[in-house]
Amino acid sequence: MELKPTLVVALGGNALLKRGEPLEADIQRKNIDLAAKTIAGLTHNWRVVLVHGNGPQVGLLALQNSAYENVTPYPLDILGAESQGMIGYMLQQSLKNQLPRREVSVLLTQVEVDAADPAFANPTKYIGPVYDQAQADALSAEKGWRFKADGMYFRRVVPSPQPKRIVESDAINALISRDHLVICNGGGGVPVVEKADGYHGIEAVIDKDLSAALLARQIEADALLILTDADAVYVDWGMPGQRPLAQVTPALLDEMTFDAGSMGPKVAACSRFVRECNGIAGIGALADGPAILAGDKGTLIRQ
Repeated sequence: MELKPTLVVALGGNALLKRGEPLEADIQRKNIDLAAKTIAGLTHNWRVVLVHGNGPQVGLLALQNSAYENVTPYPLDILGAESQGMIGYMLQQSLKNQLPRREVSVLLTQVEVDAADPAFANPTKYIGPVYDQAQADALSAEKGWRFKADGMYFRRVVPSPQPKRIVESDAINALISRDHLVICNGGGGVPVVEKADGYHGIEAVIDKDLSAALLARQIEADALLILTDADAVYVDWGMPGQRPLAQVTPALLDEMTFDAGSMGPKVAACSRFVRECNGIAGIGALADGPAILAGDKGTLIRQ
């Protein structure tokens, strides 16, 4: 039997908890059930490896974590691992219900980063819910968190270093070879640095799109698909003349500028994958997954 081409899907944390929605488990479960239908549909033509974001979720865990003042708050790497378990479990269960004959495996994944990465001096990764200016100022004063504008609102930002190496890549390849639908690199992976005595967690949240692209390159995937809460990549986003990009090349995208905390990493991830693997990459809305890869919706990037 001929093997289907391999597709790495990056599912945004904001696609699982939409912007402005209450961070409730029941709401997330309903959104995950909708996401699972799209992912299940993609398995008809592709071997799917699923990477999910955790921006809203890890921010919620940080808020819950800091509420109990008798215990030192747990660091972001541990909260990232918690989010992998939480979201991975919900995705696994929903996908298994959609695809009862498929093996669906969740792998807790560490991703190595460089402790000297300049991202630690310039936090850009949005996590948690949105706030107005007064709420953001109050939390900044109370907890020492940093905030940046995110559209009309403000969100907490944390360091987002470049992923260097997926520690559990051999295990991921083994599961793919057994035709498992693999859920891995959750939230971009648990950020770790390698020292003389082994791996240690570090305070950061890795961008899941860059992590998904790294995975796609390592396993030599045929396509990369980034599903988010935007229906396409836009030029002049937020301006009166904003317009979506339909089919573009990495060279054309190099001439444009995108927000470093949201669309920028997605575009960079897709462009690098297309250049190095000569595959295709798509960015768009969750419900449009198959149509994006067909070039009918969203933004399709190819050489």
